[in-house]
Parts: sequence; structure tokens; C-alpha cells
Amino acid sequence: MKLGDAVAQYVVYKRCLGMRFTSEADRLQAFCRRAGEDATVAGVSADQVAEFLAGKGPVTRTWFHKYSALRGFYRFAISRGYAHALPLPRLLPRPPQPFLPYIFTREELRRLLDSVDFYQQRKSPFQPHTFQALLLLLYGAGLRISEALSLRLQDVNLPIGLLTIRDTKFYKTRIVALGPQLQEVLVQYARRREQEGHSTDPESPFFVTCHGKPVARRVAERAFACLRRHARVCRTDGFQQPRLHDLRHAFATHRVVAWYREGADVQAWLPKLATYLGHLDIGSTQRYLSMTPELLGEASQRFARYAFAGGDS
Repeated sequence: MKLGDAVAQYVVYKRCLGMRFTSEADRLQAFCRRAGEDATVAGVSADQVAEFLAGKGPVTRTWFHKYSALRGFYRFAISRGYAHALPLPRLLPRPPQPFLPYIFTREELRRLLDSVDFYQQRKSPFQPHTFQALLLLLYGAGLRISEALSLRLQDVNLPIGLLTIRDTKFYKTRIVALGPQLQEVLVQYARRREQEGHSTDPESPFFVTCHGKPVARRVAERAFACLRRHARVCRTDGFQQPRLHDLRHAFATHRVVAWYREGADVQAWLPKLATYLGHLDIGSTQRYLSMTPELLGEASQRFARYAFAGGDS
């Protein structure tokens, strides 16, 4: 069995199970290119696999992502008789330090928003008022950047403050309620969008450039990198610099801090937060929560009150 044909079968199989399987498919196709178009599943050597896994430079999370994709594929191949053994290394390298998302402080968020009108060094079709509305939506509703940029006019019901998020990461559609302040931000953006003469077709993208085109993700991420530098928001702990996606992490963490301060039953509310964020389970949401000093302090105070009250929360 040709390696490329077996990989194609495996990708179809995983997608029939309801998985997007996009990143994994990309890694497996890269493996096919490295092995050569004439390679067979059984003919790929352990040395070829090791070379593909190694890449260039030190071991990163990418090594483990590639290893996971290959392990799943070869188990599939062995179960169908395309191969008879796993050509994967038995000894795994020490994994790198787990990535920690960056949790913006409220003062940093203010600096970012205040800098939107001034960070651009040249005129861009991605207008400041569009960028500001996008940032506020990402933080205020905890959306993924892909979800925000995929919004169509028909998905944004501003009179009642509801967003319809379609075909998300897990092929689910969910309804997201907006708070009154965020609702007003989007109302103002939609009004200006209409005044500038952009399409009102229900299928039109909600966030558009000055030319009425959809805002591409790479454009938004590049703009945020420039904005972050202009606002002097950076991290010095060796991790990747703050990303647009970290606004979603900040939303989740700040929401839990607020619940602690309000005296709410945080454990009872976490499943609701998971649903709001579009997670499949509460475990995914818990991974979003970074133990910032603010969150750790609120949790410690809650525990102290519980302990010294003899068990009453």
C-alpha cells in the first residue's frame, strides 16, 4: 500500500468520526512528501521517521504533535495489514515546558484599546474602528478569532444582543449572549459599517475592511502584533508574545475572578462557562484558567474563609 493512499484513507476515516483533523492531516501529508511519492507504508524506515520528527533545532511541542499524528496513523495502518510494526522511537525526549497563555491585566487592555487609533505606521484597509470592535468582542465574549471573523450579518442579532456562532472547532453551533456594553459597541460599529456603504446582504461578513472585504486572520494577527508593541504589552518569560487568542484566556480568567469576588459558587458556574465558550467539557475550560496572582489570591481568600468558618462557604 502506497503511503499517500493509506494516509488519505486515514484522514477520511477520522473525519467520518466527526473530527476536523486539519492540522493532523497537514502533518501526515508533510510526512508523505518527506518519504517520497513512491514510498510504501511498510517500506518507511525508523530512521526516516526519526528524521521527520527531529526537524531543525531543539525539541518543541511540534515534535510531540508529529509523533501523535504518526502514532495514530500507524495504528490504523497495522489494524488493516498495511504495516506490521510501529517505526516510531520507543524513548521519547523530555517535553518542553507547557505553554502558558498570557493573561492581560485590565490596565494592559486599556492601553491596547487606547492605542488602536495611533499604532499604524501607514494607512491600512483594516480600519481602527473595526479593529477596536473586534478586540472588544474577543475579550468581552471570549470568542475564538476564527469565530469572530466568520460572523455574517445574519449571525449578529443586535436588537436582542445574541450572536450565532456556526460550525465551530467541534462542528457545533452555539448562541452567545452579549452584555449591554458590548452590545452597544457592536451597534455603533454596525451603524458605521452601514454608513460607509458596505453590503447589507445577510451573507456578508460582519467585520470588513474599508473595501468591504472580509478581514483575513493573518491581517488581524499582524495588526495585533504591531498594536501590542506600540502599547508596550509584552512578556519576558521566554514564551511566545501575547496573541489575539490570549484575549479569550483573559476573558475566562477575569470572569472566574469576578465570580470569586461576588461570592458565587464557582464550581457550579464553570460548566456554564464551558458551554458559553463552546468547549466540549469542563476540563477544556479549566485549562484556559491560568493561576494569575489575582485569581490565586481570590481562591486563597475563599479557602481561608471556608476553613476558618468551620466549613461554611
